[in-house]
Amino acid sequence: MEAYQIDINCDVGEGAPHENLLYPHISSCSIACGGHTGTMDSIKTAVALAVEHGVKIGAHPSYPDPRNFGRASVSLSDAAFKESLRSQMERLNDTLCIEGVPMHHIKPHGALYNDLAKDLNFSRLFLDVIREYLSNCFLYAPYGSILNAEAVSQGFRVRSEAFADRNYNKDLSLVSRMYPDALIQEPKAVLAHLVSMVKNHKVRTLRDEAVEIVADTYCIHGDSVNSLQILTYLSTELPKQNIFIRS
Repeated sequence: MEAYQIDINCDVGEGAPHENLLYPHISSCSIACGGHTGTMDSIKTAVALAVEHGVKIGAHPSYPDPRNFGRASVSLSDAAFKESLRSQMERLNDTLCIEGVPMHHIKPHGALYNDLAKDLNFSRLFLDVIREYLSNCFLYAPYGSILNAEAVSQGFRVRSEAFADRNYNKDLSLVSRMYPDALIQEPKAVLAHLVSMVKNHKVRTLRDEAVEIVADTYCIHGDSVNSLQILTYLSTELPKQNIFIRS
């Protein structure tokens, strides 16, 4: 039977009460760096936990919108967006430099992630701001997205991402959080969702359509109520499927 090595990533530094327990079950993390949430103290704590557990560290920049937790689109001038993004990246990078730890990847958060996925000019602006970091690390971007394609065309290293705990539409957009079935919260359902993507390169939409998706990294949202239960279950059940979390 073929064996699969996968990366499981979590968004961290977001204040989830059980967050410190997630790290043994993941291989990379994206740390909130002050846009939707995140302080210097939370960044330092997340970095320390990631280092302790051998988890690769990435930046998780967002629209500067704590009130909506970065999950609503924000209209900003190019200058204001650049300033916010640079500030967030520097906040994490300064901590990593002090600790002597490399930045492994950059993954935009929430509405920023979704907006970049479908807007070419915005993707180019985003890539221009983070260009200095991308020479040494990966970009996590949605499979089949405009952001993914543009980053590849500019010569950056990209890891296509899929969500193990989110439902998809036929166009591979995520089902809006406005709907109750946006999140997959039952561990067995998450496992089935993930195994299909890893082994068959297919994701089942809410309308039971099988759509192609090829990913290098799979996200479990760290701030979800059931995230620890899901990750604990995956740690036990994935090896039975010959799927192993990359060290």
